[in-house]
Amino acid sequence: MTKPQPERGMWVIGYGSLIFKPPPHVSLRIAGYLQGYIRRFWQSSIDHRGTPSSPGRVVTLISLDELQDDRFFHNDLHTYEFQNGGIVDVDHSISKLNPHDLKVWGCAYYIAPEHVDEVKTYLDIREQNGYELKSVNFYFKDDVESKSIPESDRQKDEFGEYIKSSIYIGGLDLESFIGPEPIEETAEIIKTNVGPSGKNNEYLIKLTHAVRELNCRDYYLEDLLKLIEE
Repeated sequence: MTKPQPERGMWVIGYGSLIFKPPPHVSLRIAGYLQGYIRRFWQSSIDHRGTPSSPGRVVTLISLDELQDDRFFHNDLHTYEFQNGGIVDVDHSISKLNPHDLKVWGCAYYIAPEHVDEVKTYLDIREQNGYELKSVNFYFKDDVESKSIPESDRQKDEFGEYIKSSIYIGGLDLESFIGPEPIEETAEIIKTNVGPSGKNNEYLIKLTHAVRELNCRDYYLEDLLKLIEE
């Protein structure tokens, strides 16, 4: 008996390797952002950019609600900003932050209904080491690509227009989440690790350049890139 096709297509967000290595069967790609999140290399990788004996680092997202979980965070958060010609480390009190203060740029891919099951299977395998499938709001810019988003997929709130999208995020309670790590330590690990998918520093380099191509900058990534080049 033939399995029925899903009636709706699927949106899936790229904020890490999916930005520079998209899933198959993409029919539309739009740039945009997640509100109320930070992107950090706080996820260990034993199957792509490291090994069980020497885990590498890949990115995950942490929401503001999760940042306020005092098991891992103690009311301090370092962000990286470009000021006076250089990247500076800025201290924030987590308790004083609101979702408007945190933003992660990435892209969203549309998968047509006839390919949804195949792409879900592909992503479940690709993201099996420490990632969970969730649904979030992805806010998009009003540009040429976004004109193709079906009206039925568009929603709006105080942050702007968005689509509901699937996303793979490493949960705080999973073994692969390493928690806050000094950026210098992260850079040293990325410099030396290699896994089945290649060098860990290649992941960082490709991600940083891919984010730049979205016409934005993530200065945490930029600072890490400077550190691995020293």
